[in-house]
Amino acid sequence: MNAPERSNAFLLDEDIGEKKVTYSTDTKVSNAGTFRFNKEDHTIANILRMQLLRDPMVRFAGYIHPHPLLHYFNFKIQTNSSNVAPQEVLSSAIEDLSNETDHLISAFTEGIDDWKKENETGVMGL
Repeated sequence: MNAPERSNAFLLDEDIGEKKVTYSTDTKVSNAGTFRFNKEDHTIANILRMQLLRDPMVRFAGYIHPHPLLHYFNFKIQTNSSNVAPQEVLSSAIEDLSNETDHLISAFTEGIDDWKKENETGVMGL
């Protein structure tokens, strides 16, 4: 068959030393840089973009996914100040998203436990 292997969409090629994220400084725009995220798509890119745009230190955050058959996206970040590097705001955004995810998981688990406690007597009473 002429289709590419499905695993090529999410597994890094260790034989060629493929890395998950690479960074290059922008030479034309100050306080900016481009990250290349391998084996990722719009799901992660859009979440990161939205989180970065919440940060007051970020002037610009955007990404481009060149083609549906290419499993990477380029993410450009520009900060407001030369005191804050694009790597710092990206790291902060990832940490914030991790904290939000942890909170969501704990709230969901707590809600399920509460629901089970409320409905436990109804099931046993039948």
